[in-house]
Amino acid sequence: MAYIVQQVIRTKKPFLRIRGAALSHLTQKETPTMAFRYGNRKQTHLFPQSIEDYVSANDPVRAYDAFVEALDFEELKIDLDPHKVGNAEYDPRAMLKLLIYGYSYGHRGSRKLERATYHNTSFVWLMGGLNPDHNTISRFRKEHGVALKNALVQCARMCIKLDLIEGNTLFVDGSKIRANASINQTWTAERCEKYLQKLGARIDAILAECKLVDEQEQGNPSLVKLKDELKNGETLKAKIEAVQKEIKARKADSLNATDPDCVKVKGRQGTHAGYNGQIVVDEKHGLIVHSDVVNENNDVKQFANQIEQAQQTLDRKCAHACGDAGYANTDELKKIDDQNITVIVPSIKQAHDKPLSPFDKARFQYDRHGDCYTCPQGRSLPFSYFRKDKQRRAYRIEDKSLCLACPHFGVCTKAKDGREINRLVNEETKLKLEAQYKKPESQAIYKLRKQKVELPFGHIKRNLGAGAFLLKGLAGVKAEMALFASCFNIVRMINILGVPKLMAELTG
Repeated sequence: MAYIVQQVIRTKKPFLRIRGAALSHLTQKETPTMAFRYGNRKQTHLFPQSIEDYVSANDPVRAYDAFVEALDFEELKIDLDPHKVGNAEYDPRAMLKLLIYGYSYGHRGSRKLERATYHNTSFVWLMGGLNPDHNTISRFRKEHGVALKNALVQCARMCIKLDLIEGNTLFVDGSKIRANASINQTWTAERCEKYLQKLGARIDAILAECKLVDEQEQGNPSLVKLKDELKNGETLKAKIEAVQKEIKARKADSLNATDPDCVKVKGRQGTHAGYNGQIVVDEKHGLIVHSDVVNENNDVKQFANQIEQAQQTLDRKCAHACGDAGYANTDELKKIDDQNITVIVPSIKQAHDKPLSPFDKARFQYDRHGDCYTCPQGRSLPFSYFRKDKQRRAYRIEDKSLCLACPHFGVCTKAKDGREINRLVNEETKLKLEAQYKKPESQAIYKLRKQKVELPFGHIKRNLGAGAFLLKGLAGVKAEMALFASCFNIVRMINILGVPKLMAELTG
């Protein structure tokens, strides 16, 4: 510990006691009239002789250390064999501790993590004085993506054992996170074709100019410059052609040349290249049970997939599954509803909560036996045909003249063929889920959704500074998302139990 030097400067005025460094450089005339604390870079400090004494017994870093030590590295697929031949490498446990603790305090870049091992006493303690360089840190993170994802699974199961996760009610939500790529590098087949045409014309022009210059002045510097431009143009052409082939192979609408796995996503900050991060949160303490990243720009097809993966972590079924209207896909919701799980997801209409128009679909009466609708004017709309997607049945009035002569034509419909009603193949399930959402007990659960599932994204994006992923590719961003989720869970565990109790539970 550092010793504090006290010096009393006596003057003709009442004496002034100053704590801190000696102020020998101040003259009597310069003696301050108020007490300030002044630093002195030449002050001698006595650090503890043992790194163990660098942090207090209740420092949060000790909880992170205990958490990693409690992980099953064999299940993480990380080899801890101390008898391996070859050049010695850094202890994988220390490297994992560095990543998890660093991400929890906003140190995400490999160079920042490397710097912290030299200058931050908690990092020095955590690493036991080890100082891996940024290349080693970056390589470890890339090579152990599966281990980072499995660490979250083990973290959630630890929380279950500690009775911090019940698994009765699960909330699912998604958020757009930027990729480590520019939106300007997103190419479509049409853009590739136009660019290749312009590039081809420019290459032809350069070739013609090279030929002319070559004939006139051999060895002219302008010829060297033209050949360099030609070489760059041909390289770019090959790159665009490769992107064009990849778009066709994937049958995709577009492809990003920097990160082919990312997609165009729309957020509050505009359109950018990114991913759709998904989390499933438990009701009791808001802890994350499962995290995922998908390269889709909406949540429509994610509800069943995310809930089922969360249940695999819980090793049992939940009682309630809740999400916002972005997950309102009847086919997806039915997969969970069929498991006798109460699904609480509003339809788009319920989310907007607008009053029904006089000729809304809900105003038409459906006759299950006759398989037809009856309009408010008493006209019958029998089944007509299946829509292209085969998921909706179209019902239309047989005599369109009745519609055209109706006094409400133009309000009910403006179609020349008369009013048409579309009914989902799973319409009964849709109506059941809408009625289920309206129940008082469902409304009570839905009110908890924002505070439970949106809080983790706020912590991840604001406190951890995760406005964008650092890694590229779907496998990399999945691992990084799992790392964020683990960091959030550890912070919540510390806040709920406290450092001493959490360490006792993890090491017991």
